[in-house]
Amino acid sequence: MNSTDFQNKTKKLGLHVIRFVEILPQTYASRVIINQILRCALSVGANYRAVCRAKSDKDFINKMKIVEEECDETIYWLEIIEESELAKVEVIAPLKQDAKEILAMIVASINTVSRNLKSKGSGI
Repeated sequence: MNSTDFQNKTKKLGLHVIRFVEILPQTYASRVIINQILRCALSVGANYRAVCRAKSDKDFINKMKIVEEECDETIYWLEIIEESELAKVEVIAPLKQDAKEILAMIVASINTVSRNLKSKGSGI
């Protein structure tokens, strides 16, 4: 998957989360969760765009680690929504699957670039 495809995939995650939160009940707790999940889910795509402008392999890794954290936080909030029964598992499952796939690709990318840096003798 090239960087443009991955940009689109991360943007789709944000767009799906925007649509998803519209179905959640409007309680105090859900509004707090909605704010949190929107921030981190949208941050995945926004920060990945910054990754595409990385100035070096080390900069790439540092920026990707931010994307990794935001994606993992998105999964956390989806789990909270699921376990608190604010939405049905069937509705949450595809979002969680997408986020987990993105997270796996992020981690693999970080690991590949890190290995390449080490093999060049640059270290991290």
